[in-house]
Amino acid sequence: MDAAHAALHHLELLARGAPAEEHRRADGAVAGSTPEHERARVLALRVRAELEGLRRREAALTALFETARDLAGLRDPDAVLQAIVRRARSLLGTEIAYMTLTDPERGDTYMRVTEGSVSARFQQLRLGMGEGLGGLVAQTARPYVTDDYARDGRFRHTRVIDEGVAEEGLVAILGVPLLLGREVIGVLYAADRRTRVFAREQVALLASFAAHAAVAIDTARLLAGTRAAMAELEAANAVIRERGRAIERAGEVHDRLARIVLRGGGVEDVTAAVGEVLDGEVGYREHVAGEPAPQAPAGGRAVPVVAGEERLGTLVRYPRAGGTEDSGDAGDAGDTAETDLRILERAAMVISLLLLARRTAGEAEQRVRGELLDDLLDAPERAPRLLRERAARIGADLDRPHTVLVARAGSPGGPEDPEGAGRQRLRSAAAHLALTRHGLATSRDGGAVLLLPTEAEEAAEQARRAATQLGAALGGLPVTVGAAGPVPSPATDPAGVAVACAEALRCVETLRSLGRAGEGASAAELGFLGLLLAEHRDIDGFVQRTLGPVLEYDARRNAALTATLEAYFAGGMSALRAKDTLHVHVNTVTQRLDRVGRLLGDDWKSSERTLELQLALRLRRLSGAAVR
Repeated sequence: MDAAHAALHHLELLARGAPAEEHRRADGAVAGSTPEHERARVLALRVRAELEGLRRREAALTALFETARDLAGLRDPDAVLQAIVRRARSLLGTEIAYMTLTDPERGDTYMRVTEGSVSARFQQLRLGMGEGLGGLVAQTARPYVTDDYARDGRFRHTRVIDEGVAEEGLVAILGVPLLLGREVIGVLYAADRRTRVFAREQVALLASFAAHAAVAIDTARLLAGTRAAMAELEAANAVIRERGRAIERAGEVHDRLARIVLRGGGVEDVTAAVGEVLDGEVGYREHVAGEPAPQAPAGGRAVPVVAGEERLGTLVRYPRAGGTEDSGDAGDAGDTAETDLRILERAAMVISLLLLARRTAGEAEQRVRGELLDDLLDAPERAPRLLRERAARIGADLDRPHTVLVARAGSPGGPEDPEGAGRQRLRSAAAHLALTRHGLATSRDGGAVLLLPTEAEEAAEQARRAATQLGAALGGLPVTVGAAGPVPSPATDPAGVAVACAEALRCVETLRSLGRAGEGASAAELGFLGLLLAEHRDIDGFVQRTLGPVLEYDARRNAALTATLEAYFAGGMSALRAKDTLHVHVNTVTQRLDRVGRLLGDDWKSSERTLELQLALRLRRLSGAAVR
């Protein structure tokens, strides 16, 4: 089985969702397995792992959206609590999920509901404030996670708690607070009976889910209280009807927001819908690092939009024009204000979910684009058909000519970047530029490599434009860009991409060495330096770029400007010595040199230009280049 058949076999296994063990057996069954077989297997397993990760993320987001719909239809508090822990267990794929609620009278928390638990002692635990992981979450209102609770010294261990956890067999535990405003009403947990590291995204997702669950619990409690009030106080029918209308209004908002999410709406759709329900203007302001969060305007509301501990922005409700925030009697006004606040909080949670989903999708696409460019640079034997298919899925066309750009941030000898903040910003900016230009981007050796479709401008102009755009994205930090190409068809010539990348890298390092940090150029633009930098020594191209107008003039007029230039430089740039070599009058030499000046520009006698002209004349003579 050759490498192509091995790769095809692994793709077939991926297509039918075969387990990793079948990929390993596939190579083991091949006699004389080669490094190409091993590389096909490793890459197939990597793609399988990436697909599994995407499926897990899709399942997590789907579970969150389904929870929003399901909890909206629940009215019984016990059913709400059971649904929350069941969804939390499904969301993170853990063996057990459970919830403790705060007991204000005793000042501790108690186990309220579990899913997957087998220990009666564990199901009856009470945790004092600050005791164990859950007591610390309830006390600090912050998420905590441990991959081995019994050996984790950050928590205050007690005999009762440790025995209950040991009897249940729990090892890895994640706990997040259930918050209503600043009040902790309980703690939601996801745990495994084995060592497990919970990723930051999992912590953020469970925290967002806990925020939604807290509102659902509060809503269920309000409904239960309403039912009790209706049974006990017939005299308060008017108040109860008002409360019912308020809850109906909240349910209507919830349904509208759920429909917006399910049809793929965005933040603007959410704010518009909430503004209609609240009969006022509602806006979203993105959080900017280092800037304070916006305050609520007079007569309005401001609700933070968060994902775990990360603040994404603020949802602001502005006061109604020509009136105050509340109307009616004091009781009605209080109920209305409370309901409006709950609506804003629910909208803030929906916005956080939308932003998390958008971020996850964007990161996945950037990763796919980077991996495709990595394969073009590192694995030139890739089948063109597979490269085209992968490119088509992200909107790229590898059959078009492309230019390779290499970008470096900062200046040689400039301030150090020990935490890599500048490199990280460069990677993000390069990925965004590639996305907007339907190209590819990846990170290499502390810089960025881009493969962009070749447009009307030359490679040098593309390099200058990229240097300007990337520098602006990095807040003025100089970004130097070297360009090479174009590569006519990266899909059919992946090796050409790697060759162009090496040339572009040499170009950018030359620019930085020459003190031209923050600029963009191509090897062809750097004159004789470009000739030295280029992977393929294009001597005829260099001669044509340097002497083209003179050679064309000689060809059209049957003149001798080229020979005059050779004699002029051979005579130490003396017209008198040149006339002896050419056997013409000195005035003829002078007239020919004047013509050369008009063809090549007034600066043709500068030190830099004369060096390039002499080099071009010598290369033309040595290579036997034809006079054009």
